[in-house]
Amino acid sequence: MPPHALRRPALDEHLTCLAAPATWLSPPSGQLTGGVDGLYVSDRRVLSRLRVTVGGAEPRPVAATRTGAGGARFTAAAGPLAVERVREVACDGGTERITVRNTGDRPVTTEFAVTVAADLAEISAVKAGDPPPPETPLHEGTVEIGGYRIALTGSTRATLTLAPGEHHTTTLGVRATPPRAPGFHPAPPAGPPPWGPLKVEAADGRFGALVAQGVADLGVLLLADEGDLYCAAGSPWYLTLFGRDALWSARLALPLGHELAAGTLRALARHQGTGHDPVTEEEPGKIPHELRPAYAPGRLPPVYYGSVDATALFVVTLAEAWRWGMPAAEVEELLPAVRAALAWLGSFEEFVSYRGSAERLPNQGWKDSSDGVQHEDGTRAAPPIALAEVQAYAYQAATLGADLLEAFGGAADRSWAEALAVRFRDRFWLEEGYPAIALDGEGRPVDGLASNIGHLPGTGLLTPEEETRVAERLMELHSGWGLRTLTDRAAGYDPVSYHLGSVWPHDTAIAMLGLSRSGHHGLAARLARGLVGAAPAFGHRLPELFSGERTGTPRPYPAACRPQAWSAAVSPALVTVLLGLDPDVPAGRLGLAPLRGVAARVEGVRIGAATLAFELDGDGGVTAEGVPPELAVRQSGSPPRRRR
Repeated sequence: MPPHALRRPALDEHLTCLAAPATWLSPPSGQLTGGVDGLYVSDRRVLSRLRVTVGGAEPRPVAATRTGAGGARFTAAAGPLAVERVREVACDGGTERITVRNTGDRPVTTEFAVTVAADLAEISAVKAGDPPPPETPLHEGTVEIGGYRIALTGSTRATLTLAPGEHHTTTLGVRATPPRAPGFHPAPPAGPPPWGPLKVEAADGRFGALVAQGVADLGVLLLADEGDLYCAAGSPWYLTLFGRDALWSARLALPLGHELAAGTLRALARHQGTGHDPVTEEEPGKIPHELRPAYAPGRLPPVYYGSVDATALFVVTLAEAWRWGMPAAEVEELLPAVRAALAWLGSFEEFVSYRGSAERLPNQGWKDSSDGVQHEDGTRAAPPIALAEVQAYAYQAATLGADLLEAFGGAADRSWAEALAVRFRDRFWLEEGYPAIALDGEGRPVDGLASNIGHLPGTGLLTPEEETRVAERLMELHSGWGLRTLTDRAAGYDPVSYHLGSVWPHDTAIAMLGLSRSGHHGLAARLARGLVGAAPAFGHRLPELFSGERTGTPRPYPAACRPQAWSAAVSPALVTVLLGLDPDVPAGRLGLAPLRGVAARVEGVRIGAATLAFELDGDGGVTAEGVPPELAVRQSGSPPRRRR
C-alpha cells in the first residue's frame, strides 16, 4: 500500500477486535496506554487510554485470547485477585466487561479504578508515528470532541471488599458518532453478510480452519456505500474503500456469491472519474484508488485516483461476477462504467503506465511502496513505469469487456488488446526466459525475477508455451509458504521488507489461480499447500504479508494489517483451486478440475442463486450436489457424478 510502509508502528503482538469501521487494538495485557493502542471508529481514536488498576497498580497479565473476529478475553492477577476482561467491539464502539474475583482464602479490600481518555488521533497520524494530540479524560456521559460525540457508560472507581470467592463486575460501554460531512462516508452494513458458511472438511484440518477464519474475517471487514457492500482493505490502517484491494477481494471471494462483487462494482462506479484533476489524479473513466471521509484526512486527498490497475480490474471483476451468476440486469447497469474504463485504457498508445507523484504515491501498482519497483542491481525504476501485470490486466479487461459489450448487444473493438499482446511479447521478455517486472521511463526492461509475472497466466496475454515458461520460473520464488515478491539474487532483496522479498498471501493466491486456469494444476497445488502450511503460525488468520525466508516458520511483518481483506479472501480462492471451479452461468456451464491427492467435502459454494456442495475422492473424482438443472457440469478427466 502506501510508501514509507516501514515507518508504521508494530502490530504483531497486538490483539485486534474488528467490526468495520471500528477496530480495537491492544497488547496482551488488554491495557490501552499509548503507541498504536486504542479503539478507533471511522479512522479516529475514540479511546486512547483504558487502564485498569487494582490497588493502584496494573494487574500482571496472564493470558489473552481472541474469542472471534470481534472479541477478546484477557486475564490477569493482582495478588489473590483474578481480573478478567471480556471485550466485544461494535461498528460504533464496543463494550468491556471487567470482573475482579477473590481467588484467595481471606477477605481482600482494595481500590479498583478504570481510567478512560480519548485523543481523537487520526489513524494516518498514528501510522506515521506522529506525536498524539492531548487526551481528554472521559467520564460517564456524552461529550463532543473534534466533531465526534462519544458516549461512555460504566466508568468506575470503587473501594472493593471481597470475601473468598466473591467478585465485582463492571461493564464499560463506548459509542462514538462521527460528524456528518459531505462526500464519502464508510458505513456499517445493514445486516449480516450475504453468504453462509463455506466449509471444507479434509484430513488436513488446517485447510478447513483457514477457510473458516478467512470467511469470518471478510464478514467483519464489510462496509457499505449507499447500501452497496464492499470489503474495507484491512485493519487498522485501511478500514475504508480501496479500489484495487476491494476488487481483488471480491474476485477471490466469488465462491461466496456474486453479491460482494456487485456491491463493490457499484460503489466504485459511483466515484469513477469524470474530469481531470492533477491533485487527485482523476481522469475520465478512471477507478479511484482510495476513498476516505473528509473528517479523517490523511496525506492523500479524500478521493484519490492514484492507481494504474484498478480501472482494468473493475472490468475484469464485472465479467467474472457475471460468469458466477450476477444478474444480467445488474451487469447491464454497469456497462456505461465499463465503456468509460475501456476508453481510459485505450488512451494509452503503447503500454498502460503511470508517472506517480513524490507527494502522493510514487508507485501506483500493487507494489506501491517507494522502492517497490527496482532493477536487479537495486536501482529504482524511473517513471513513467509500465508494469508487466498491468498489461495483463489491461489485455484481459479489453477482451472480457468486449465479450460483455457484445453479449448485451453492443459493439466492441479487440484490436487494441491484440496489438498490446504483440508489443508485450516484443518488449517485455528477457533473455533469461521470463518477462521483466516493468519497462522504465527510458523503455528499458526492469530486470530481476519477481512475483509480478505470477499475475500473467490465465489472463490470455501469454501463449500456452509462454505460460509454461512463466510457471516454471515462478516457482523459483516459492519460499515453501508462498511466493516471495522478489528473487534473492536481487541487490535489494530482504525477506522481511514490504515488497522486496516478503510473501503476500493474495499475491500467491492470484498466481495459484492463474496456474490453475492455465492447466498447471500441480504447481497451483504446491502454492496452495504452502499457504495452508503457513496459516497456523498466524492463528489461521493470514496477515497482509509475512517473511519470505525458506527455513523455519513464517515470521510476521511487524506492521502488517491483520485481518486484511485480500488475505482473508485467499480462503475462498483456495476452494476455487481445490475444485478447479470455472462457472459460466450465462452459457449454462460449470467446469470442474479437482486437484488430485486431496479427499475432501466442500459445502456452501454459491453460484448464481444455488448453493452447492462437492465430494472429492482424492483421485480426481467429484460428486456435485445442488447443481441447478440449467447448469451442465463438465469435468476435466473423468465425468463428474451429479446428485440433486
